[in-house]
Amino acid sequence: KRVKENHGNKAIMGAKIGVIAARVLGLYGGFTDKWGKYSGGSWTHAAPRIGFEALWNDRYDLLKSRLFILWGANPVWSQAGLPAYTYMHAKKAGARFIAIDPFYNPTYEMLTDEWIPIRPATDQALLLGLIHTILVEDERVGRTLIDWDFMNRCTVGFDRDHMPAGAAPDENFIDYVLGRHDGQPKDAQWASEICGTPVEKIRWLALEYAREKDASICTSGSPARVDNADSIPGLFMTIGAMTGHLGRSGSMVSVAHHFGTNGGPQLVKGHNSRSYNPSHTRAPDVPNPVAGGRRAGDSYGARIEGCINLNELNTAILTGKYTAGRGDIRDIDIRMIYHAHGASMNQLPNTLQAIQAHRKVDFVVTQNMFLTAEAQYSDLVLPVTSRWEREGNVCIGYREQLLWHSQVMEPYFESRDDLWIGVQLARRLGIDPKEVEPWSWKQEIFNEVADARVMKDDGKTYEPLVTITEEDLKAFGVEGKPQVGRIPIKQFREDGIYHIPRSPEDNHKYVYLKEFREDPEKNPLQTRSGKLEVHCQALADYVYDCGWSEIRPIPTYNAPREGYEATFKDWKSRVKGEYPLQLYNIHMPRNAHTFFDNTWVLREAFPHEFLMNPADATERGIKSGDTVLVKSRWGKILRTVWVTHLIMPGVTALGQGARVKLDEELGIDVGGCANVLKGATPTGGGHLGWNSVIVEVEKWKGKPLPSDYKLPPVVPVREKRA
Repeated sequence: KRVKENHGNKAIMGAKIGVIAARVLGLYGGFTDKWGKYSGGSWTHAAPRIGFEALWNDRYDLLKSRLFILWGANPVWSQAGLPAYTYMHAKKAGARFIAIDPFYNPTYEMLTDEWIPIRPATDQALLLGLIHTILVEDERVGRTLIDWDFMNRCTVGFDRDHMPAGAAPDENFIDYVLGRHDGQPKDAQWASEICGTPVEKIRWLALEYAREKDASICTSGSPARVDNADSIPGLFMTIGAMTGHLGRSGSMVSVAHHFGTNGGPQLVKGHNSRSYNPSHTRAPDVPNPVAGGRRAGDSYGARIEGCINLNELNTAILTGKYTAGRGDIRDIDIRMIYHAHGASMNQLPNTLQAIQAHRKVDFVVTQNMFLTAEAQYSDLVLPVTSRWEREGNVCIGYREQLLWHSQVMEPYFESRDDLWIGVQLARRLGIDPKEVEPWSWKQEIFNEVADARVMKDDGKTYEPLVTITEEDLKAFGVEGKPQVGRIPIKQFREDGIYHIPRSPEDNHKYVYLKEFREDPEKNPLQTRSGKLEVHCQALADYVYDCGWSEIRPIPTYNAPREGYEATFKDWKSRVKGEYPLQLYNIHMPRNAHTFFDNTWVLREAFPHEFLMNPADATERGIKSGDTVLVKSRWGKILRTVWVTHLIMPGVTALGQGARVKLDEELGIDVGGCANVLKGATPTGGGHLGWNSVIVEVEKWKGKPLPSDYKLPPVVPVREKRA
């Protein structure tokens, strides 16, 4: 109340606001929100503009692929479950696997026939080298490697004869790759000097991919989580399109996060599919007046009025300035931060700067189940119940699943659920609690279950998932109407999961871009041209308008600010600089972001080690098990090192998600938080660039760092404010 009265609603920052807390703040006049994407990298803003979301084919169609190129992917550690299982079936069916990655990880050990090392943040160079090789070889063998029919019908900007309206013919992609205007062909030799992949491997891989009829590139979001990575989606799209591997059964180019290896429309729809709700509705949307009327608690996407980019959250607090667009630097005076779930301090770049920002503002409140990093730097912590202590939750699994979590225990100690907190806040702020949530949590869960839909065997239409009787309504103690569905509602609650039956012969298979490939005129994409845009002025305009950097309409090589080239103080003479090694973030099996990082049995089972190649370690007098000081221009951390040939020379890696534990006297993080080493450097469309970091490493001369599981637990520590 004090912050609003003295400084206005803009002085309240909602950092990773949960839906209910955001509703309350929205009803109270709004708050400064944020924009940008955590996991999607440059795919988030580039994909919809070029017309290529890189969706997966259905998992049964995936088994038809004969060649898989796993590009920066490690589902064994980061997507436990279906992806690795599906890949294993494909391998048993005779498919070959090639891995492209700086690190020979457990997924590659299980699947791959060939590992091709690549330096982090240089994927654009490798893709251009592959494309150049295919272009030259296609001309040599009589234009038989490139699918010219598809390129001419379904894309714009690839060559000068198929440019979008109003574009200069010279600004076509082929001319750039062949170096017709800048004198530099983007050939395998050029690419190798940047990405570190041998020339002969680049040429071999290009021809293996182009000559294989049924081939799939399966990438994670990792290559796009790089500063200046706006061209990565366009390059992946182009190499898939030119080789005929888009819109065809048995082939695809896909990017994975949670639901990898199983693409297509949801076969079981949960509450997050708002368009089908026929009778029971969720609470009406609450706009955020400060953030251009955006729905409070909405997902974070493109640049929007009244929102600060994720990269500038901390600098906005510390400097009172943020970028609202090209040439539009605005003043902001943040006095309060409200966290509800998430772990943004630990998971966003420049964690040390985030600590400073949290110490500067008047007041910080965190509601969370765990003592996260921001909770440790909060004035007030509201303990929140887990899903097992509340009425439940409904969420989708893969496209074939719907999950229903049920309460199994009473809340521990003083913990309360988010709805209870929201109602209590509303009462104290003079807001009618019914506006926060017009019904109970139990009624909300029932509404979601009642509205769930499952696809029929025809593969086209949906029917209700659950059957509800009058007796069910009385037993559940809710309001509603009887309905006929596929299974009884009591069975769904008892099982906790519904998985639609599948078979290779069913009607639920899906091939991304199939209809578009067959008839692009009748099935246009949501782009300016209606086609896949190799030349995309809309993307170039968007990046320009964001205000940090510029790109060409065609996908080109854009060196990241802290990439391989930045490890040299003189690139032309190849003289190394102050930070000669690259570092990138990897997912580890012991934690999902910060979740479970405080679990001692997992800490003992999975050490949080710093990975380093023997050549780099020997040069610095370092051996496995040593404590090392890792430093960048943004911060310093201590870690135990694992010296291994599994990571390429010149490259280091550190698992993301470890909680920051700052030694105030030394100014060093002893918890191993990777984002202490990564600065917040917004580029392009405002995506996050965790995998473009440069560091130096030295053997620590102080007391060795004990194993994580031997460290004292993370507990609240009160600190005095100035």
